[in-house]
Amino acid sequence: MTQDDFVKIAEDQLDHCMRVMGGKSAEYARGGDKLHNFKRAAQVAGNSPEEALLGMALKHYVSILDIVDDAVAGKKDAPPEVLREKFGDWINYMLLLMALLLERQS
Repeated sequence: MTQDDFVKIAEDQLDHCMRVMGGKSAEYARGGDKLHNFKRAAQVAGNSPEEALLGMALKHYVSILDIVDDAVAGKKDAPPEVLREKFGDWINYMLLLMALLLERQS
């Protein structure tokens, strides 16, 4: 893969992530807090917002593991739109986790 091809993939993926992140704010944010959903889940579960987020993110990670297992075993290739969705979910969860950790420091 050329550098130009990789940059195109990365830019397209990051654009997708930002579109999804913007759209999900109305669904999950409350009171202007983008991280509300994880804080509320932590209250319910009796853990930290970071741990709550990791629990929610686990399903996305397992999905990626299944995609990799299938590819390595030669079973099937995930279509590009599925890869975009699954990796976008994972990237977004990691950005949200980073935001929680940075918020904790302030």
